[in-house]
Amino acid sequence: MSAILPIQVLRALAAFMVAVHHVQPDAAVLARLAGQPFAGSDLLPWMAGVDIFFVVSGFIMVHASASLFDRPGAPRLFLKRRLVRIVPLYWAATTLFLLIALALPATLNSAAPSVGQIMASYLFWPAVSSSGLVQPVYSLGWTLNYEMLFYALFGMALALPRPLVVPAVTLALAILVGATVALGPLPLPFGFWGQPIVLEFAAGMGIALLHRRGLQLGQGMRLSLLAAALGLLLFGRHLPLVAGPWRDLAMHGFAAALMVLAAVTGSREPAAPSVLTIALARIGDASYALYLVHPFVIRGLREIFARLGLFEPGLFVATALTGAVIAALLVHKLFEVPVTRTLRRWTGA
Repeated sequence: MSAILPIQVLRALAAFMVAVHHVQPDAAVLARLAGQPFAGSDLLPWMAGVDIFFVVSGFIMVHASASLFDRPGAPRLFLKRRLVRIVPLYWAATTLFLLIALALPATLNSAAPSVGQIMASYLFWPAVSSSGLVQPVYSLGWTLNYEMLFYALFGMALALPRPLVVPAVTLALAILVGATVALGPLPLPFGFWGQPIVLEFAAGMGIALLHRRGLQLGQGMRLSLLAAALGLLLFGRHLPLVAGPWRDLAMHGFAAALMVLAAVTGSREPAAPSVLTIALARIGDASYALYLVHPFVIRGLREIFARLGLFEPGLFVATALTGAVIAALLVHKLFEVPVTRTLRRWTGA
């Protein structure tokens, strides 16, 4: 397999993990309405899918931007491409969320957002929400606030000579985190940007450099890396580490890095991919849509199940996750791809 195919499989896994995390509270609501117990699955730390996304993002930015290194105008072109890729679907999801909240205010879990909070959301700027958390109006966008920081740093670093790009971005991320450690909680946006999770972008970039230099690992070593990653995800919670962002980085971030390293260091002349791998890669292509769309599908199906008197949580979970994948594939094909293609043509990206 090429480097990108297994990366797409990991993106599918990451988005699906986040969806599994979010479907369980709605399943619990249905069970409670029927007076049934519901034991959610904590087999894996499902939100570690975000950590996989961040390491993958670091890898992809270096891998996919190889032609931009040492190229005049690279920062502007890179940022245009990222904005064209990220902004339309996120703005659409945010707008849909606000419209639903306007029509059905009871669906909000907090007070209505202010104009300033809404503007900050559309601009990917970290701000305190009406619930008191540093997150945008459409709460899943907190990860995109980190992504946009990374894109801005990477884009600016592309003005430097090739050998300095990754070290410069890594140093900037380390300074943000180091300042937060040394000085304590910083005011926004630096207090948000300075969280240890941003170092996962640096891990992904480092793996991309190893891949570009031709690093290949044998199948046994790659399987060992995957086994170690799975072990961290399954049993990391039992390690004697203080809970918090540094523990999450050590457990989830390190596991994600091991997975990405195993994924991209296979043979450069691989066998033909299996049907399952191709199917997962297709979902990986739509992973951004799956990440943004799944809460709408889950909540919508919960309301349908409740109105129909279907209170079986297992059936709901299976239906909601399947529906989320189908909706994501449709959104990717009918909205994301054509809109991105059109905007790239209009903007010269």
